[in-house]
Amino acid sequence: MAEMSPFEPVIGLEIHAQLRTETKIFCGCRNRFGAPPNTDVCPVCLGLPGALPVLNARAVEFAIRAALALNCTVHERSIFARKNYFYPDLPKGYQISQYDRPLATGGWIDLGGTRVGITRLHMEEDAGKSLHHGFADSDRAAYLDFNRAGVPLVEIVTEPDLRSAADAAACFTRIRDLVVALGVNDGNMEEGSLRCDANVSLRPAGSAAFGTKTEIKNINSFRYVAQALDYEIARQAAQLERGQAVDQETRLFDSDRGETQSMRGKEEAHDYRYFPEPDLPPLDVSAAAIDAIRQSLPELPDARERRFVSSYGLSAYDAEVLVRLMPGAADFFEATVAAGASAKAASNWIQGEVRRALKDAGTEDAAAATISPERLAGLIALVERGAISNTVAKTVFERMWTSDRTAQAIVDAEGLAQIDDLALLERLVGEVIAAHPDSVAQIRAGRHNVIGFLVGLVMKATGGKANPRRVSELLTRAINGD
Repeated sequence: MAEMSPFEPVIGLEIHAQLRTETKIFCGCRNRFGAPPNTDVCPVCLGLPGALPVLNARAVEFAIRAALALNCTVHERSIFARKNYFYPDLPKGYQISQYDRPLATGGWIDLGGTRVGITRLHMEEDAGKSLHHGFADSDRAAYLDFNRAGVPLVEIVTEPDLRSAADAAACFTRIRDLVVALGVNDGNMEEGSLRCDANVSLRPAGSAAFGTKTEIKNINSFRYVAQALDYEIARQAAQLERGQAVDQETRLFDSDRGETQSMRGKEEAHDYRYFPEPDLPPLDVSAAAIDAIRQSLPELPDARERRFVSSYGLSAYDAEVLVRLMPGAADFFEATVAAGASAKAASNWIQGEVRRALKDAGTEDAAAATISPERLAGLIALVERGAISNTVAKTVFERMWTSDRTAQAIVDAEGLAQIDDLALLERLVGEVIAAHPDSVAQIRAGRHNVIGFLVGLVMKATGGKANPRRVSELLTRAINGD
């Protein structure tokens, strides 16, 4: 048994989610990833003298959607503030954010039956991006791309309610699922549209007091969140066991080495010299507007999983895969069922052949499927009424994936319909029995699983077009002398 650690981790997350607006938060520049450097910029997002910000109403709506889905209280009045710090990719020398009067506070998210508190959700603008080039001193250079400067963000801050790296990664996953389901964020961590900072400290097990925390900045995957926190927990524990104090600092996670590295001393709020943004009035949102946004919220992942179990009879695992683990699969599933397929069969085909074909194409997004839900439902119908076998159905599926033909059209054109000729099947069964007397003897001796081998031989002889259940029945009767 592993030795119990004398220390308990205390973890909180700060999640930055870019909002999927057409334009930036305070100007009309386009909000998009991958544009040539410094092409989506203007005097406002470059911080040029005399340029004044104008708040994007769509960004406010998206922020409120996220706050309501996280069970937060949305305040009818919030205040923008200037967060002052110098960094090369921050053109104004300050970031417009919210501090003591944020948009929303006091929410929670469910983590497998455990509630993790949400301290606050506030709006802010993103900074630009530094691009580093070269390694040798003579060749080193840094370039600045300000396309990202001014992209709207929400920062979601959790309470320090998490007690393990695995739970922190799961919490980050749940929040990502939520903002993607709401349509306010695309969930693309590789492009930086969703990022996580993790705060962690250790305290003696059973203690109520907090230890000295470190912050791990800009982690962009669920796996890295777990790895970074596991490393940092072990590092802090080793220091405390040696009687050394933990420094309050900001650290970065090196994914190649699997370790955190010191970046700088941790800033406090007073270091940023917050003060109200003089160029923006208070943000006032009426109770009626908040309620209208609440009424417009889509079905959220937790509720959809529960409905898939209760309404469609799926297992909790199948519901989780469709709702959370395969993008677009839940909509594809419901459309397939609406087109006439049984729920279990639709779930199996989507998680099986559809997912495999998508992976071969380099994606898992069901929206990229080249077969429509209606055509998939048609294929399932042929299988369920016995017109084709499962083996043939997989062949038909492959034909459908690379064409716009229906399953019925492929079956008719290629002669793939299931063989119902009883005389032919009885003849093939007899031939297989005669050719494999040892297998027949084993079955008669009680090894009934061997019959699957004989069924496979008959299926091979028919090119997979026989009904395997019918073949098994005929074999059993013939071997038993019925």
